[in-house]
This record gives sequence, structure tokens and C-alpha cells, in this order.
Amino acid sequence: MDGKNKFEYSYRAPTEEERREIESIRRFYGEGEDEKFLRLKKLDARVKNLAAGCALSMGVGGCLLFGLGLSMVLAFELTAAGIAVAAVGAVPMLLANPVYNAVLKRGKKKYAAEILRLSDELLGDKK
Repeated sequence: MDGKNKFEYSYRAPTEEERREIESIRRFYGEGEDEKFLRLKKLDARVKNLAAGCALSMGVGGCLLFGLGLSMVLAFELTAAGIAVAAVGAVPMLLANPVYNAVLKRGKKKYAAEILRLSDELLGDKK
């Protein structure tokens, strides 16, 4: 048998990294279920991130005010003013967790219907 009539076949399975990249590209161009899943993830992230952002902003701002008050007492010997500023700074730090819970509850209430609808569609539990 000569070299012209020879049949060669080689198969190489994609690596795990190549498979993830292929699936990522496919999701980008795909439609249907993946779009619903991405929408579900975005809504969930929106609810949680907004609550966390509000609480972190309040906590950090309060911490900075509290630190300013402590600095006023220790470095500048402004005791009365420093205690007042530290007390004002302690309030947002104490309210950060209740604000987180309130914003989270409001976000859950606002997006619950759409999140439940999308999750039912994705799970196949259409009612």
C-alpha cells in the first residue's frame, strides 16, 4: 500500500480549560436558558450587593468619624468635642447591620416575583 491511499485519523479531547472557554463562548452566543440564568444571577447579586454597599458605606463613614473623635481627644486634647464626634460616629456603625437587613428585605420584596419566576422556569417547575 502506498502513502497516497493511507487514511489517518487523530482525536484530541479538549482540556478542561479549553472546555470552559468553549462553554463560555457558547453561552455568549446562545439564547434561552442561559440568558434566564444570567438574569437570575444578576438580580440576586443586585439585591445582595446593594444591601452590602449601603451597610459598608455607613460603617466606614461611622468608623472614620469615630476615629476623628478619638484623634481629637488623644492628639489635640479637645476632649468634649472629640467625645461628641466619636459618639456621632458610633451611631452609623451601630446602625449598619439594621440598615443592611432593611435594604436586603426591600430588595427581596422588589425582585422576589421575578426571581421566583425565573427559577421556576429554569428548574422546569412551571405552574
